[in-house]
Amino acid sequence: ASDNAAARALARTSPLGAEGFIDRMNEKAAELGLENTAYADPSGLLSANVSSAYDMAKLIAFVSTDERIASVMRTPQYTFTVGRRPISVNSTNQLVRGGEYDVQAGKTGFIRAAGYCLATLLRLPQTGQQVAVVVLGAKSNAARFWETRHLFNWLSNKAGDFFAPAVSAATLPVQ
Repeated sequence: ASDNAAARALARTSPLGAEGFIDRMNEKAAELGLENTAYADPSGLLSANVSSAYDMAKLIAFVSTDERIASVMRTPQYTFTVGRRPISVNSTNQLVRGGEYDVQAGKTGFIRAAGYCLATLLRLPQTGQQVAVVVLGAKSNAARFWETRHLFNWLSNKAGDFFAPAVSAATLPVQ
């Protein structure tokens, strides 16, 4: 699920303290070249947190390289047991739950100031190329997924125009 309690718990228990944790988040954003990103809290729930679609695309691509995190973002449902009681946690990402797209990583978000947001790294079926699709400010939960599907399907149909096919050295003419 897309609960932000884990981020708050990490900040609260960090040896840096909550403020130091947020400072480190901003330092990491600068290290990653996220020029339009600033964090005000660890959960992302304050409207003082700001970013751009381009920065979110860079961030989701970076995060996808850590399999510990990416594997969680690709999991539609996880069930664990507390005592004798099974508890299931469902992904808020409809693209992961639906299974019709090759999702490498994705994160949903919502606050009133930003609307419904979704940053997703998807793999093009024709080329295997990874593309980030970021939707910010959608009017509804359903709209962020519709927009992402629409943009990805458009790009998939145009992939041949944008991405050159892979060419092996064996097929290149000898000069």
